[in-house]
Amino acid sequence: MGKDKKGGVIAGFDAGMGRIRRFIADTIAELGRCSWPSRKELLESTVLVVVAMVILALFVAGVDELAMKLIRLVTVRNA
Repeated sequence: MGKDKKGGVIAGFDAGMGRIRRFIADTIAELGRCSWPSRKELLESTVLVVVAMVILALFVAGVDELAMKLIRLVTVRNA
């Protein structure tokens, strides 16, 4: 299984590891160039997302309740 480095299994493994190392190095370099939010900005954004999710959940629950009442009104017959 261990062929020479000129074109066998070992050379393929080394090439693959080189690509992985390059990918990790490029990823770290790119993360260094990113602009990261401050703690305050992060907290504000998190609160905004949670509030928006609660509002959306209440809206969906309201529409679901209304749809359920409408379906009952249409399908249930009084005897």
